[in-house]
Amino acid sequence: MRPGRCPDLRGRRRGWQVTTAHGVVRAGSAVVALGAWAPDLTMALGYNLPLAAKRGYHMHYSPAGDARLNRPVLDTEGGYLLSPNVRGIRLTTGIEFALPNAPRTPVQLGVVEPLARALFPLADRVDPEPWMGLRPCTPDMLPIIGPAPRHAGLWFAFGHAHHGLTLGPVTGRLIAEMMTNETPFVDPAPFAAGRF
Repeated sequence: MRPGRCPDLRGRRRGWQVTTAHGVVRAGSAVVALGAWAPDLTMALGYNLPLAAKRGYHMHYSPAGDARLNRPVLDTEGGYLLSPNVRGIRLTTGIEFALPNAPRTPVQLGVVEPLARALFPLADRVDPEPWMGLRPCTPDMLPIIGPAPRHAGLWFAFGHAHHGLTLGPVTGRLIAEMMTNETPFVDPAPFAAGRF
């Protein structure tokens, strides 16, 4: 799905259907796992879930000379992280609260880059422009995982903040166990959409 575009998901008598670039797909159940774009769909279905997008930026640098960084280094006072990466040394920033489609404002990189250069010998920037990612989060910092309160066969799995890639497998397992009426490996109640 293209960011900012709501998928055409519709309830049917016996399930759900979504129109894709390759045609219509029908199923008895559907899982909304759209990250920061979940509200585009959930609001269209009548849900007003408090999901905001924290934005973060990073840039890759080549190390200067023979310098090597073998492990991530977090500067808590400076508010950045340096991490070795296949593209070089990754410099990441803190978060910015903004609408998902707001113009990019990578000023944090400009603030922390001199601090990072003082700590580690960074050479040139590798990327033509800073990468920006969206980290969807809820006010209690817990994801929304479980059945949609007012729609049978519809399931939610979003709002993982900075931990979407890490928590994706366990979220998939939890959703699968709930959808198949198995005993969940963890209590799903804290993640229910009904808490809001």
